[in-house]
Amino acid sequence: MTAGTGLSSALLSRRAEGATFFLKRYLWTAPKETPFYTANKDFYVVNYARPPQVSAKDWSLKVSGKVKRPLVLSYEDILARPAIERVVTLECIDNEVAGELISNARWKGISLKSLLEEAVPDHPVQDVALYAADDYSDSITLERAMNYDVFLAYQMNGEPLPGIHGFPLRVIAPGLYGIKNVKWLTRIELVDSDFKGYWQQKGWTDEAQIKVTSWIDAPGPYNTIKTPSYTLRGMAFSGATGTGAVEVSTDGGRTWQRASLEAVPSLSCWVPWKFEWRVPPGSGSFEIKTRATDRIGRPQSPLFAGAFPEGTSGLHSIVVFTENPR
Repeated sequence: MTAGTGLSSALLSRRAEGATFFLKRYLWTAPKETPFYTANKDFYVVNYARPPQVSAKDWSLKVSGKVKRPLVLSYEDILARPAIERVVTLECIDNEVAGELISNARWKGISLKSLLEEAVPDHPVQDVALYAADDYSDSITLERAMNYDVFLAYQMNGEPLPGIHGFPLRVIAPGLYGIKNVKWLTRIELVDSDFKGYWQQKGWTDEAQIKVTSWIDAPGPYNTIKTPSYTLRGMAFSGATGTGAVEVSTDGGRTWQRASLEAVPSLSCWVPWKFEWRVPPGSGSFEIKTRATDRIGRPQSPLFAGAFPEGTSGLHSIVVFTENPR
């Protein structure tokens, strides 16, 4: 008998085998295939209200508030301006670690900085308030708005911006959670105070800086690996600062090894990673973890945090089984 339990070792072994069978049979998950570009139809969608139906013919964008030259631009005016095209990953602030509320696309639009320079800010200005056709609102600071990377998109993956994603015009603010990337944009107002948008009034973050994150796509949880080597793979994302490194642990976080990163066209998009794992001989179970660091040294936090108020954090981990006879 086993001391303190009254259970025989044989019974404990059968219970362990039963638990393993349950994990392999009922919690087994297939490896994921995350395409680099997310198709428009598959791009995540989160709205606080019913999406509005906006006609380009009747739509206009107004730039007002503390500016010397207020602007009113039609859809044709927007299309006629010099265009920029960038690859940017967007993530919902409510996305869980390794969650599905994150997607990547190639966007085309116009520079917000050039638009504001044309309107001539009448200082002092603190925030740029952004208003949508569905009555949603949020803001970014004037300093952030005047960064070259913030733009107003009218095209997504080579197609006109779909209605569900903000047609005719939406904000793309790299490195900031989706709450700041206002869809169905109708008005931009420069203000001399700290503007509180819809979610800020409910206590959510005003900075909304995306946290460094990474996750494992393959193998899936509770998969069984039967080969002497296996290519672990996944994705990492660091907002607008670019992913500098990804590390993988196959022993539950006791030791870490560097993964290889694929070349990507933008600092503001997710990065595929791979790691060639030499699978130990015999049968066993292993906890695999991943962590990332951005290009300015900001690490992925190991501390678990829920979405409210600043976005989730934590390390993604999975358990896999091995049957390596060599």
